[in-house]
Amino acid sequence: MSEADVWQVLAQVADPELPVSIVDLGLVYAVRLTDGRVEIDLTLTSMGCPCTDWIIEDIEERVARLPGVSGVHVALVWDPPWTLERISGAARAALASAGISA
Repeated sequence: MSEADVWQVLAQVADPELPVSIVDLGLVYAVRLTDGRVEIDLTLTSMGCPCTDWIIEDIEERVARLPGVSGVHVALVWDPPWTLERISGAARAALASAGISA
């Protein structure tokens, strides 16, 4: 298991309210690996996001399936604050196709 493997899995975690991944939205700030343990710094578009638990559970379940992972910890972080500038070009195009401007 490598950091790239974790990022690849995270890119498959969709935002439940938008047709893009959490990676393309720029919600994942960091991934750290230590002796099979994966630590992920995650932010959300707002502190009161009703999908927080769903997103974290999806991340934990998917990353835990990677060979060599002995544990997953997702830390919610609010610094730096998330902004629209973090959205990737691919996500902007997907949002535009869905009629959502970013």
